[in-house]
Amino acid sequence: MLVTIENVLNADELENVRALLARADWATGQSAGSQARLAKNNLQIPEGSELLRDLRVLVMRALNKSSRLISAALPYKILPPNFNRYTGSTNSYGLHTDSTLRYLPDGSALRTDISATLFLSNPGDYDGGELVVEDTYGEHRVKLNAGSLVVYPSGSMHAVAPVTRGERLACYMFMQSMVKDVECRRMLFQMDESLIKLRQEYGEANPELIRLTGLYNNLLRRWTDC
Repeated sequence: MLVTIENVLNADELENVRALLARADWATGQSAGSQARLAKNNLQIPEGSELLRDLRVLVMRALNKSSRLISAALPYKILPPNFNRYTGSTNSYGLHTDSTLRYLPDGSALRTDISATLFLSNPGDYDGGELVVEDTYGEHRVKLNAGSLVVYPSGSMHAVAPVTRGERLACYMFMQSMVKDVECRRMLFQMDESLIKLRQEYGEANPELIRLTGLYNNLLRRWTDC
């Protein structure tokens, strides 16, 4: 399930993130498994950077305010976000899947159910650089407005197309969902989307809406794995 979420960062938050990124030091060969490192050709802010903590706080606060992200991903744990840069000769990330397990700062493991990319450059500022995701419905090429987010299953084959002009800045992260099964997660998201529309049309007090909301919550209770 691939879901896009517009305006996760508002204009002020985006400006603050970009100001910090303009002062960042970038490095190659960061944060990838042995197979993915063969495909990875970009720059990343390394762990230990003084700016990285401030950037992570800005992004995590914005994520926590996104009701659509919570509905689509049902996040249980989120790995601290990282930031990458595609430009010049370090301009692509070949086809790969993300590692199944990642480790949090406290040493505990996170199962990567969902991967996410938060776009930080405007689409007109660079050529190429689409996030390319493969699933059973074919190939999806994603290039969103700055401040917008895309989430997709971490087990999907995906790549970042070469940036042939300009600079692509982005934030990426991994999430462990409360609902492990991607199909169950998809059905819950679709049900929640419909419930939101029905509430707008009929109001919270509609008895059938109350029953449907109860059904949603009982399915979530049945499928939650946390």
